[in-house]
Amino acid sequence: MIAAAFLRALAQIGLPGVRAVLWRTLWLTLLALALLGIGLWYGLHWLLTALGWSQADGVGGALLSTLIIIVGVWLLFRVIAMAIVGVHADRIVAAVEQASYPERLAAARAVPLAVELRMAIRSTLRALGWNLVALPAYLLLLATAVGPPLLFLTLNAYLLGRDVAELIEARHPAVPRFTTIARWQLGFASALLFLPPVVNLLAPVLGVAMATHMFHARATKQA
Repeated sequence: MIAAAFLRALAQIGLPGVRAVLWRTLWLTLLALALLGIGLWYGLHWLLTALGWSQADGVGGALLSTLIIIVGVWLLFRVIAMAIVGVHADRIVAAVEQASYPERLAAARAVPLAVELRMAIRSTLRALGWNLVALPAYLLLLATAVGPPLLFLTLNAYLLGRDVAELIEARHPAVPRFTTIARWQLGFASALLFLPPVVNLLAPVLGVAMATHMFHARATKQA
């Protein structure tokens, strides 16, 4: 089911409603990450200088700052992108439903912007909190090469599965919710999309579209 949902979501990435959110998400996310990177660079330089490290202005300081920025941007990309997509998720779901599930679109309940904002804020705080708690483990596992991606997948599979499922379920309160197993499957697939370069730029929008297909396919099968 998850593979079929992914393929259907990928084929619909060009739908006007989906494409509009994709471009908006991309430039807002990249702008936020650029500002974050600049802020981290100057903030770390100030901190290293204040601590009196002699290499703050040298190669050592530059290398340390670069490493921290790369790790920080890698971890926060998913948080920032999902926060932005969360505010526009209703448009993605509506576009997919209009193309593939018109009868479900007719029965859907529009999610007010205030509710979307609350869900996006909760999702962002959960993601920030758990990933910050796991940050020491990420850094310790850097030497293993495969450790950080595996930890990222495990932690964010749970978080993403919960977040993306809530976005769809809010439109269809009368339809049975995702099961725990379905949430884990959805979360794992969504987290996996955030790992490869370039593909991760599409991951937030693909995750929501994939969840829409998975939700309605499952509900149709149960009916």
